[in-house]
Amino acid sequence: MPDALAAALATPGLGWLVLAALVAGMVRGFAGFGAGLVFVPVAAQVLPPLWALITISAMDLLGPIPNIPAALRRADRGDLLRLVGATLLALPLGLAALSMVAPEMFRTTVSLLSLGMLGCLVGGLRYRGPLGPRMVLGTGGAAGFLGGLAALPGPPVILLYMASPNPVAVVRASIMAYLFFFDIALMGVLAVQDALVLVPVLLGLALALPNLAGNLLGAAIFRPGFERIYRAVAYSIIAVSALSGLPLWE
Repeated sequence: MPDALAAALATPGLGWLVLAALVAGMVRGFAGFGAGLVFVPVAAQVLPPLWALITISAMDLLGPIPNIPAALRRADRGDLLRLVGATLLALPLGLAALSMVAPEMFRTTVSLLSLGMLGCLVGGLRYRGPLGPRMVLGTGGAAGFLGGLAALPGPPVILLYMASPNPVAVVRASIMAYLFFFDIALMGVLAVQDALVLVPVLLGLALALPNLAGNLLGAAIFRPGFERIYRAVAYSIIAVSALSGLPLWE
């Protein structure tokens, strides 16, 4: 354990990861979304693909724990079960695809997915059809595959719930609960596959500290009357992070 912790703290680019974790936490704190879209493109530039996946999952696992009981009370449990069930089926497929992706391709894929999600958010793209069980199951499958392939399970679920008739509190609770269970599912699947590496787990737990600080800071500076400004700032940060991962600057 001490050797693994020392290796985690000696990770090249650790300063960038700490900064990305802090800023990602701030974005989530004042905008309510986008932490993965900020952190993963940066992590993909300094970590192997599987390590990036493990690191963000370990980082995100601790922070939401105090809020999970309330989230489970408010979430749409039927939809949540469907999302998680479909994710469990598709996640191993995403991980299998990840094992065949070169680091450079992973980095580019993550950045393009982040930019695509940003375009959907800025453009107000919404699913207009009925939100039936099949649609929810399909979304869970897409989220599981993308989570295994690119460490970004959130975009399909967020786009689904943007079209939900549920109150905002239910939507936020459902997304929070889903992402928490995704992290648990990922750790479980990797453990079963004997692919759960200790060093990125410890790295993620260490990065949970600046991430939590960012969450608290973002929540502290949030003012409901300036929500549009916060969203614009969040969109700008996501854009910078995603663009930094593209092979345009090499």
